[in-house]
Amino acid sequence: MNTKRERRKRRAPSSAPSRRPKKDIAAAAPIPWLAQCIWPFIGLMLTIFSTFFQASVIAIPADWGSGLSKHYLGVTYQVGAVLLTGCLAGRDAAIVAQIAYLILGLTSLSVFAQGGGLDYWREPSFGYILGFVPGAGLCGWLAFRRRNSLENLAISTFCGLVVIHIVGIIYLILISIFTGSPAISALPELLRHYSFLSLPGQFVIICITALISFLLRSVLFY
Repeated sequence: MNTKRERRKRRAPSSAPSRRPKKDIAAAAPIPWLAQCIWPFIGLMLTIFSTFFQASVIAIPADWGSGLSKHYLGVTYQVGAVLLTGCLAGRDAAIVAQIAYLILGLTSLSVFAQGGGLDYWREPSFGYILGFVPGAGLCGWLAFRRRNSLENLAISTFCGLVVIHIVGIIYLILISIFTGSPAISALPELLRHYSFLSLPGQFVIICITALISFLLRSVLFY
């Protein structure tokens, strides 16, 4: 009997099976404290000044003899500036910068594309400006969930752009329903102008934004 028990003890495992540790997704390095302090101001300035510059890319000609030429994308650099702040400064600084931009514009400073003032909420494009806050915040949050990579930054800027347009479209529909201005019949044309026609150019902008963010964060080591 004793020999049988001894054999069973030998066969029994000496310890519980070890579980394999789950692979943790490496997060990005923390943003330097000095950058956290100055980035809201930098993001605000980028958002303001980019409003008034038309986005363009260099077009490569079929015939090199004709030289390089500019191709305008039909949008400004503003969306790129908003999302660049998120990619380089993170969620909190990006949100603060866009809230400051809203406050400046609503206090009669002409920082919006069509001017400024408290009545600017009636403008069809105001919903897209409101979308800068959650769009930049989401972009900044996603950009620092993982280590610096071009793929992660491209996803972050794309998600931020989608949020901006969702908020803009919802706002446009709501003010049309509750105020009658713009008229509901004008919605298809406004949506076409502010979303569908601008999206191709903005896609190009966010690709450039992701690339610039990746290069800068690689140089700054975070």
